[in-house]
Amino acid sequence: MLKKPAILGGEKVRNKPLPAFLPSIAKEEINEVIDTLKSGWISTGPKVQLFQKMIKRYVGCNYTVALNSCTAGLHLSLLAAGVGRGDEVITTPFTFAATVNVILHVGAKPVFVDIQKDTFNIDPSLIEGAITKKTKAIIPVHYGGHPCDMDEILEIAKKHKLVVIEDAAHAIGAKYKNRNVGTIGDFASFSFYATKNITTAEGGMVCAKDKEAAEEIRMMGLHGMDRDAWKRHSKGGYWYYEIKYPGFKYNMTDIQASLGMHQLKKLNKFISKREKISQFYNESFKDLPEITVPTTRKYVKHARHLYSILLDIDRLKIDRSGFFKALDAENIGTSVHFIPVHLHPYYRDKFNFKRGDFPNAEYIFDRIISLPIHPTMTKKDAEDVVKAVRKITLYYRK
Repeated sequence: MLKKPAILGGEKVRNKPLPAFLPSIAKEEINEVIDTLKSGWISTGPKVQLFQKMIKRYVGCNYTVALNSCTAGLHLSLLAAGVGRGDEVITTPFTFAATVNVILHVGAKPVFVDIQKDTFNIDPSLIEGAITKKTKAIIPVHYGGHPCDMDEILEIAKKHKLVVIEDAAHAIGAKYKNRNVGTIGDFASFSFYATKNITTAEGGMVCAKDKEAAEEIRMMGLHGMDRDAWKRHSKGGYWYYEIKYPGFKYNMTDIQASLGMHQLKKLNKFISKREKISQFYNESFKDLPEITVPTTRKYVKHARHLYSILLDIDRLKIDRSGFFKALDAENIGTSVHFIPVHLHPYYRDKFNFKRGDFPNAEYIFDRIISLPIHPTMTKKDAEDVVKAVRKITLYYRK
C-alpha cells in the first residue's frame, strides 16, 4: 500500500511557493510596451517587422513570419505544405495536444510513432514502418529543448518525398550538430508563450526555407489578405487589398513584439542560467538511484526549456502522483510534460487508441516530473528544489 504524501518532518522546505515556470520581464520590455501604446500603432506594425528580422538573424533561417502562437505556425505550415483531407502526418504521441490538433484542422490523420526512452523524442528507427502512400509530412517535436535526431529524419523524408515541419516550441536557441533549430526542416515553429525561454505573452514564429511558402503563411495568417494594415496605412501605403484565401486571424501584435525584441536579446543569457540550474540539479541527484536526470546527446546544444526527471517507482513507496503531491506540500511548483495524446479521451475514442499502443511514451508519462527551471530563480530557489526532492526520495525509499 502506498504511503500517503505528507509534509515530511513537520516543516516545509519553503514557506513561499516556488513557481515551476516564471517569465523574466524587466524595465526594457515594460518601456518598449509603453512606447508602443503611446505610438498609436498597437497591432501588427513596425515592431512586428523588426522582431521578424531579429529572429531571422538570430536563427539564420531564410524567412520568418510572426504569428499569435506556435500552434498557428504549425497549422499554417501544414497548409502551405499542401497537407489536406485524406493525408497522413507522422508525429509523436508525447507532446502537447496542439501538435496533433492542427493535423485534424487541415483534414489529415495523425499517425503516432513511439519515443526514445532517453531523450523523449520521436524514434527515427520507427518512422519508416509508419509510412504509407497517404503520408505527406513528419512533425518531429524537440522535447524540452533537446533536438530530435534530424539527420535520420531528413534522410527518411527525402527518400519518401515528405515535408518536415519542426515543432520547435521548446527549442529556440537549441542546436543540432552546429545547426540552429529552425534551419533544419522545411518549416519550424517556435513558441513565445508565457512559460517559454523567451515570451511575448502569447505568440509564435514560423521559419521557412521557401519564399513562396512563407508568403502564403503570412497571407493565410491575416484573413488571406495580400496586404496587411502596415503596408496599407503606413507612409506611402495604399488602402486597397484583396482576399486571396479564406484565411485566419493569427497575426502577432506590436505589443507582443515589443516584449519579444528585448527577450531575444537576453536569450543566450537565459539559456546559460537554465544550463547552470540543470548542471546543479544533475550533480545534486547523481547519488539517488531513484532519480534519472535528463539526457543530453553530445552533438546537441540543449535549450533547457524543461528539466524533467524520471522516478524509478519500483524503488519508491509512492507513485508519481504521490511524489508530485509531496513536492507541492513542500511549496515546490511542478508539472507533468506530457499526458500522451493517444490517452486523451478525444483521441482515444476517435482512433481507438488504448494503453499499450505506445509503451515508451506511457512508461515515461507514468514516471516523469518537470522541476522548476527559469532565469528568475535564485541559488536558494534551486537549493530548495534539491532539498525537497532529496527529502521526499529518501523518506519514501524502499
